[in-house]
Amino acid sequence: MTAHELRTKYIEFFVSKNHAEISGASLIPQNDPTVLFTTAGMHPLVPYILGEKHPAGNRLVDVQRCIRTGDIDEVGDFSHLTFFEMLGNWSLGEYFKDESIRMSWEFLTSPDWLAIPKEKLAVTCFAGDDDVPRDDESAEIWRSLGVPEDRIFFLGREDNWWGPAGETGPCGPDTEIFVDTGIAGTSESRPGISDGKWMEVWNNVFMQYNKQSDGSFTALDRRCVDTGMGVERTSTILQGKQSVYETELFVPVIARIEEVTGASYGSDATTDASIRILADHVRTAAHVLGDEAGVAPSNVGAGYILRRLIRRAVRHGRKLGVTEPFLARIAEVIVEMESGNYSTLNEKSEEIFSELTGEENRFLETLRKGEHEFEKLLPNLEKNPARIIPGRVAFRLYDTYGFPIEITEELAAEHDMTVDRKGFEEAFKKHQEKSKTDSGTFKGGLADHTEMTTRLHTATHLLHQALRDVLGDHVGQKGSNITSERLRFDFTHPEKMSADQIKKVEEIVNKQIERDLPVSFTQMTLDDARSGGAIALFGDKYDEIVKVYSIGDFSKEVCGGPHVEQTSELGRFRVVKEQSSSQGVRRIKAVLE
Repeated sequence: MTAHELRTKYIEFFVSKNHAEISGASLIPQNDPTVLFTTAGMHPLVPYILGEKHPAGNRLVDVQRCIRTGDIDEVGDFSHLTFFEMLGNWSLGEYFKDESIRMSWEFLTSPDWLAIPKEKLAVTCFAGDDDVPRDDESAEIWRSLGVPEDRIFFLGREDNWWGPAGETGPCGPDTEIFVDTGIAGTSESRPGISDGKWMEVWNNVFMQYNKQSDGSFTALDRRCVDTGMGVERTSTILQGKQSVYETELFVPVIARIEEVTGASYGSDATTDASIRILADHVRTAAHVLGDEAGVAPSNVGAGYILRRLIRRAVRHGRKLGVTEPFLARIAEVIVEMESGNYSTLNEKSEEIFSELTGEENRFLETLRKGEHEFEKLLPNLEKNPARIIPGRVAFRLYDTYGFPIEITEELAAEHDMTVDRKGFEEAFKKHQEKSKTDSGTFKGGLADHTEMTTRLHTATHLLHQALRDVLGDHVGQKGSNITSERLRFDFTHPEKMSADQIKKVEEIVNKQIERDLPVSFTQMTLDDARSGGAIALFGDKYDEIVKVYSIGDFSKEVCGGPHVEQTSELGRFRVVKEQSSSQGVRRIKAVLE
């Protein structure tokens, strides 16, 4: 079964179970301060999980593109990826553990659907602790479906607990489903141990608790189910492969890498790892650059992660002997293969290729300067009888010239030296602590929908319209990030705003706040929303029925919420900074006082 067939069957199955199909969202979260990328299918549904009414109902299903960098060091093994597609179904206060587990089992094992032999499946459940009891309810449901006792495993919070994102909020146990890959594994093999024998394909999260500020857990009045099944991993199982890189999603990409680099996949473990990392990272970069809200490589936020992925790909290209820009040639295959599902890849193909090549050239220049500096330092470094390059020296090369520690280690090895990696990491950690800002940006999970973030979210709507009033209708949102202290709003505009323009924007926003305008929403079709003058940001990436939030007679925008009820709740709006975000995109940071 191909990945395309898997996606189709999954949607068909849950639609037959009265779920409404909704469209996947952007890879770049909008108005979610907790993450740089959409890391799970639930992120676009945050407002609805927390109580907002979804226009499509309480049973939902979709395919969502995701990016996770927490396991980046694992990429290159048989199953870990930075970019992946997640199939998901949700219950917003309707069914719970019993129906969720039974539907999962039916889809996986029924001859009408995936027909995975039941004897190849195993499951894990939450083992319980001092705060929350063991999830015997889920285990009993699995037993009733015929799962034998030796295929039901109880694991702790690290494996079978989800959330909350911050100190408080919705959370709960999950039950995970694994498939026996046929790989021998080790004597300690069991689901949850990454030795190749067991591959996780599905995770059912049961949000049934609310963690309080004192650390206690209370039962949620409205229990939700959030599930996820990885397209790449499940395709691997269904096709009888032993690695996600052996599926049709990667084989053409790896063939192009072999063509470009001259390396041979399958020749040795080190070469294979570099080829896999190249395939994953270029695929991820192409999707980020080709997203409807795509970002460019930069030194902050999502742009920084993108830059790291591209430069890491270049480093592995160097390991395979490539010293000239080459990533665009690999991206060509990805764009051609995946544009059928994600049309913006084709629409933005030239931008994808241009940004990849531009970043490669910038990094190659960085390497040239760093190597030159290393050669200048070399005579003194070689005087060290231990032939160890101090960590502070390696960090200065990194901090001043952007020179990766891995390249410093390569050059050191060429001169029969080593690098004090521990010293480098200590210097790096001190630098991070000194320059840490907006630490909440890097937390995962549910957004922090506090009173202040809700107020700031409403303020972004006022800001968006005010910018259009002052600068023109070409202004469009390109990104938004909100913490409990400030809002950050990226928008299309070709030049720096003048002080007078910034002042006018502030005056317009504050006037609407003073007018005490009501904030309300209605549900309608996307076509009706647009014909009624509502701003809809991302092309066709909406569901058929959408929410349109209106702020009096001033602003009308397609949005999921949440918002305040009256603008007078906002306080006074002030722009803190206006700066460049990327080419043709400006950034405003603002606060409410």
